[in-house]
Amino acid sequence: MRDEVLDSDGVAADGGRAAERDGEFHRGVFMISVAAELASMHPQTLRTYEARGLIKPKRSPKGTRLYSRADVELLRRIQRMTAELGLNLAGVERVLELEAENERLRGRLAELEAELAAHLERTRAAEERIAVAVEEVRRSLKAELVRWRRPTGTTVVRLRDLRWPRANPNGN
Repeated sequence: MRDEVLDSDGVAADGGRAAERDGEFHRGVFMISVAAELASMHPQTLRTYEARGLIKPKRSPKGTRLYSRADVELLRRIQRMTAELGLNLAGVERVLELEAENERLRGRLAELEAELAAHLERTRAAEERIAVAVEEVRRSLKAELVRWRRPTGTTVVRLRDLRWPRANPNGN
């Protein structure tokens, strides 16, 4: 483990970003007494939060609770929500549930945006292939194709088929 400069709250001077990049941010390293001190809480409060499902510390092979930096940050957030915002623990639970749902939905949105981008690329490629095919048909007819607007829409026809007045189907 590398040496880090910690501030008075036990957070790395770089805001914990380096530890997060290294995967240490979520690794359980603090025993309950240290985590409680870092979060400015009583250890029994941490046990209560764990019983309510607000926090899930890792466990050592012997069953000792091990809190990560992420856990300590979550404890601080819970404390701010209860102290500063006046939420009870049920409210905190709901906020955390909604944040998790929001994160899940953001992930799903990213997936859908990627699918849409792929679909648009396939559509663009198909339109390109259609344009090439139309050009091949035009050349194969060896005639000038023009757009002719009928009351029902636009149709591509051969120029020689646009004789006016049209011949009567009866041959007259």
